[in-house]
Amino acid sequence: MAKFEQKLTDMLRPAVEETGKELLGVEFISAGNNSVLRLFIDHENGIDVDDCAEVSRQVGAILDVEDPISSEYNLEVSSPGVDRPLFELSHFRQVVGETINVKLSMPLNGRRKFKGILAAIENDTLIIEVDGIDYELTINNVDKANLVARL
Repeated sequence: MAKFEQKLTDMLRPAVEETGKELLGVEFISAGNNSVLRLFIDHENGIDVDDCAEVSRQVGAILDVEDPISSEYNLEVSSPGVDRPLFELSHFRQVVGETINVKLSMPLNGRRKFKGILAAIENDTLIIEVDGIDYELTINNVDKANLVARL
């Protein structure tokens, strides 16, 4: 996760937890006046529209006061969905044995995108099997990752 997104996560996590929800992570997509700040929340009983609205009001107030983003943006609060984004090492541990997509910040062996089975985690390294080859991806080099939904 990028440093800015981590700062936003740290700032907003307590407010989300006050609503009884878990903040999985934050994604900021910079696109001028069409920028988006997206929060992914979860709860053991699932997430509905009312949950998203409640969290949006709660974090919206903090964002108005703290003003961490100087440009215009839209705030979106979402459930993780079937293609659950993976932000933290604990999220990856929950899906060992599943197929995931990973995009790296810096290329490994000339490639930045990997889709394969998360075979194991050793310390802060993801072992992902792609076409019979194991790749070791350090968590600090992961730009984005998500679970691949089973059809």
